Amino acid sequence: MTFSAEGGPGASVADPDSTASRAHVYRGHIFHVAGAPTVQQAHDHLVSLPAGALVTSTTGTIAWVGEFEALPAEFAALPVSRAGFIVPGFVDTHVHFPQTYTTDAYGGGQLLEWLETCIFPAEAELADAAFAAQVARDFTRARINAGTTSALVFGSAFAHAQDSLFEETRRAGLRVVSGRGIQTVGSPAAQALLTSEADALRLAEEEIARWHAVDTGDPTTALLQVALVPRFSLSVTPETLAGLGALYERVRDDGVYFHSHLNENNRPITGEIDAVKAVYGVDTYLDTYDGLFLPGSTRGGSSLLGRRSILAHAVHCTDAELARLAATGSSIAHCPTSQQFLGSGTMPWLRTIAAGVTVAIGTDVGAGDEWLVSRVLNDAYKTHLSEPGDDGVAIDPAALLFTGTLAGARALDMEARYGNFDLGKDADFLLIDPEEWPPLSRVLEHGIRSPAADSAGQADAPTPAEQTLFALLMGLREPAITGVYVQGRRVQAPAAD
Repeated sequence: MTFSAEGGPGASVADPDSTASRAHVYRGHIFHVAGAPTVQQAHDHLVSLPAGALVTSTTGTIAWVGEFEALPAEFAALPVSRAGFIVPGFVDTHVHFPQTYTTDAYGGGQLLEWLETCIFPAEAELADAAFAAQVARDFTRARINAGTTSALVFGSAFAHAQDSLFEETRRAGLRVVSGRGIQTVGSPAAQALLTSEADALRLAEEEIARWHAVDTGDPTTALLQVALVPRFSLSVTPETLAGLGALYERVRDDGVYFHSHLNENNRPITGEIDAVKAVYGVDTYLDTYDGLFLPGSTRGGSSLLGRRSILAHAVHCTDAELARLAATGSSIAHCPTSQQFLGSGTMPWLRTIAAGVTVAIGTDVGAGDEWLVSRVLNDAYKTHLSEPGDDGVAIDPAALLFTGTLAGARALDMEARYGNFDLGKDADFLLIDPEEWPPLSRVLEHGIRSPAADSAGQADAPTPAEQTLFALLMGLREPAITGVYVQGRRVQAPAAD
């Protein structure tokens, strides 16, 4: 059973598709990171309500959150549903729609070999409109199963595939930011994905006009939004970057996003970073996105960086690059699962967050083979605990939850709308029933919990709440996610083919 509904005084379970049904009380153990902390401050902002209640309004916002026994009288007549746990919806800041079927694809090498052998041929198959529509349905279904209520999606090269993605997302009721993958140069394996310089800009403008904030007309409230998405600097030319910079200058104030890859593979000479530097003659990879893409890092156009700019990976950034990302308000989509799969190395956690850059999680499906954000957080914990020497860190459970929820909303410039359960925000949340995944249920029921820090006499000892949250995040699997809600409405998966 998905979750149980119980009647409060005068309560009845309303039609889930009606506006009135969004006024509801959800009971369960609530976890969220309240307020607007940095990742370093998340520990002090963790809210744990073991017998909590989350009240959603008729407009789909958070009306109240607290202990169920303290539920205000004004909400007593609302229908009540019970779940094991209630957490904010997951935010995935880097996932590839046209790679839905290419997880665990063996390419016989690292990033550039994998692209040639596996990805370019797989993405070319979306030229078939019927197949692209099938991929869009399966991609959307996978997002719902994984509880990903908001995602920054690297799109297909084909406009009809992007239309299918947006249509399925709108039909389901999810949030998405996406843009067609722009490639104007490439190897023979990439030829089917390439366009001319003029067509690259034309198609990007048409996608913005067709889909950006089409649902509300306001980028601060829209569920559907568009990004400019060159695959990476090796897939475009200085002419492309100049044109994208000029286009972004025109649409930046409309809330359009910029998304690409940065400093993923640092194999000497033949890897991505050295190839970018050689092709462009620049000092750093980031310069190519900062308008400094002419030889010697000379300015050739407008910068693509800013508060709605998210760069995936950033594994091998220099201190100067991190400082520039922070200064421009740009963010990093951290993808530890895919970095292991492609042998890309480890993004240095402590040095990166110390620079002041917002770091949010990304699954990077299909180099990442986990759709579930908490599984990627699991990999993040293990990866950064294993960094050598003083760089190793046990990321605390609140920081993990923050990275998979509120940090993603911040990176997407939507923190005012979702990411936690602060009053007035949109009610984007998950219901979790551990009984649907017995290994998780057993760990939560029988696992050892330390005494509270004060009674243990250790100021930094983990609390039982932190240990429970950690076990929940580490052990969660899709079957235990029994309810996915955006703006208080239950998200509906596309019908199976």
